[in-house]
Amino acid sequence: MIVAQGELSMQANRIVITHPGPPSVLRYEQHDVAAPGRGEVLIRQTAIGLNYIDIQHRTGRYPLPHYPSPIGMEGAGVIAAIGSDVAAFKPGDRVVYSSLPIGAYADVRLMPADRLVPLPAAISDELAAGIFTKGITAHYLIFTTFPIKRGDTILVHAAAGGVGLILCQWAKHLGATVIGTVGTEQKAAIARAHGCDTAIVYTRQDFVDAVAQLTHGKGVAAVFDSVGKDTFEKSLRCLAPRGLLVSFGTASGPIAPFDVFELNRLDSLYLTSPAFVTHTRDRTELLARAGALFGAVASGFIEMSIARRYPLNQAVQAHEDLQARRTTGVSVLVP
Repeated sequence: MIVAQGELSMQANRIVITHPGPPSVLRYEQHDVAAPGRGEVLIRQTAIGLNYIDIQHRTGRYPLPHYPSPIGMEGAGVIAAIGSDVAAFKPGDRVVYSSLPIGAYADVRLMPADRLVPLPAAISDELAAGIFTKGITAHYLIFTTFPIKRGDTILVHAAAGGVGLILCQWAKHLGATVIGTVGTEQKAAIARAHGCDTAIVYTRQDFVDAVAQLTHGKGVAAVFDSVGKDTFEKSLRCLAPRGLLVSFGTASGPIAPFDVFELNRLDSLYLTSPAFVTHTRDRTELLARAGALFGAVASGFIEMSIARRYPLNQAVQAHEDLQARRTTGVSVLVP
């Protein structure tokens, strides 16, 4: 169905925040959704991804443009209607996205067509919504930021998290030796089952000492660190000379001001902080990364399942669990 703007309006449910704050600021409400305009599509969402960036938006670490504001960056579903000048999609197509505009925590929403990716039949809506952001992130980290080659030894923090599980499996498939850090023995078992050669339980053992023992004092070629404040300085001490620290998240808080000359003193280390949007802004690049992710899942060397499902109106509980690190792997909101 091609719909002219103003021709269609419907009520939908969504989550909004009135101001930055704890999970309790998330509010479930009804609102009107207009017809898709030029270049837009109307999506009936079947699954919504939960990502740590949602917490950063909710807390104000990454401020939103205005309040009250919708929230959420990732979702999957079926196109219900298209606006003018949309040639790549039709009603009934299954799609996934991870992109602005904010507002994925909803059962129906509008999206720019050029930010959508078609879903292959082999990938379920829930799995797509659960892994798309995390899988694309893992892809650019190990194919662009630090192109992994056979024989590399790497360290992955939060190895039982969503990005961690995908990154460990993919890196192992490429021939790397993968060391991970986790908070519990249960998470260590999950990490080892998903490509991690050795899982260090950082609550029981200093991971710097453990990495030194495992590498016979040589250090690792790269550290992939989504934790931030609590791990940053120790991560640098795990690197081999001319090694790379990839800082791609700050789950434990922002990193303190840092004297860049310390990289010199620690044997000419490198430091980078890659952003998702930079690696998906170009549509050709976005589709190529998505194709690689879906291919890896279809081939079987990346295995992921949905660990937790939350009804959309239980977004508060979902945020509490995610922020408290009670989750492993991927979780989704279900409208």
